[in-house]
Amino acid sequence: MASEAPKQEIDYSLNNPDTLTKYKTAAQISEKVLAEVSKLVAAGEKIVTICEKGDKLIEEELAKVYRGKKITKGFSHPTTVSPAAFVTPYTPLTTDEKEAAVEIQAGEPVKIQLGAQIDGFGSIVCDTVIAPAKEQTDDVIEGRNADLMLATYYANELLLRLMVPPGLLATGTDEEKAKAASQKPPSQAKITDLLQKVVQAYDCNLVESTTSWLFDRNEIEGKKKIVIAPGENTKGEGVPEVGEVWGVEMGVSLGSGKVKQFENRTTLHRRTTTTYALKRPSSRKLLSEVQKKFGTFPFSLRQLEDERDAKSGVIECVRGNVFRAYEVVGDKDNSPVARLLTTVAITKNGLTKLGAAPALDLSKFKTDKKIEDEEILAILAQPLARNTGSKNKNKKKKTAKKEGEKAEEE
Repeated sequence: MASEAPKQEIDYSLNNPDTLTKYKTAAQISEKVLAEVSKLVAAGEKIVTICEKGDKLIEEELAKVYRGKKITKGFSHPTTVSPAAFVTPYTPLTTDEKEAAVEIQAGEPVKIQLGAQIDGFGSIVCDTVIAPAKEQTDDVIEGRNADLMLATYYANELLLRLMVPPGLLATGTDEEKAKAASQKPPSQAKITDLLQKVVQAYDCNLVESTTSWLFDRNEIEGKKKIVIAPGENTKGEGVPEVGEVWGVEMGVSLGSGKVKQFENRTTLHRRTTTTYALKRPSSRKLLSEVQKKFGTFPFSLRQLEDERDAKSGVIECVRGNVFRAYEVVGDKDNSPVARLLTTVAITKNGLTKLGAAPALDLSKFKTDKKIEDEEILAILAQPLARNTGSKNKNKKKKTAKKEGEKAEEE
């Protein structure tokens, strides 16, 4: 009897064009919903309502893609809306009366984070928007909020450029290219040092232990990480390389940047790969629902069938390390914080933003502060990717150059 042909292993790396397509499809959904949710942010709006609307939009957009195909698709991150001093994603529950009543305040920086995934390839995005007052028509932002937004924007642009492997975009003779490629990538201490210079130009500080993670299929906290302004007992691991996808995070504070745990209920969790014999029926029911709906991606207790059951079932799941709990963390001095999260792919042509916050309109932020450090300005003037001849890439290169010039002018 003829033996069966061995099943061919599917290549899930970026070498497979399908992988990039799935990441890009997830990113398009994430960016589209982020833009819609940003419009909902205004003084007096309830945070829990915005979170619910964002999740509904993600579900609607997912239903339109990969129809009828045996491919898992869902959330890579629930919609979270974090007020001024909150650092981590915040997603209150409707059954917690006090937290469900929390409204957005005029003028506070609000962090919106969310994401979709296709076949386990997730794209997560986070943007910070300054909440307008209800009748506000003028969208020019001045003072400390302008400092915070510009510091976050430029620090993020700098970090993205520091993630491009040395020599990848080098030009010139073979010898010059080889010399550029032999340079060591910046150490994580050097990355923190350079970023600190950017934010200090705007009288801000980096948020302690802001972490960028290597992404993989069904994984948003991979084997490598970059930790900027590391707190106690935290350090980064590994350097970005071609063929990788990363979730790049930037966090900036108007205060010291030191963080503390807030008293709010922990509602954001993620299933681990740990197996544990759960005893309580409510815990087993919860685990089963989470496995089916979210796999190993983060979820909010708000997204589950019965919030009250989930609140009791989650206790044993966390105790047995079946779920990882994401505590609510904020600025130690309750100072306003801004965050950005960009999903990027590193290819042989440079760094591609797979999912990102919309480009900041720099003309709407007025401050007398500016970046003057020559080393920083030189890095900001570098492109993220090689110009491969298409108009789009050319545009990117010009934008990068403008960023360096704009930072110098400010």
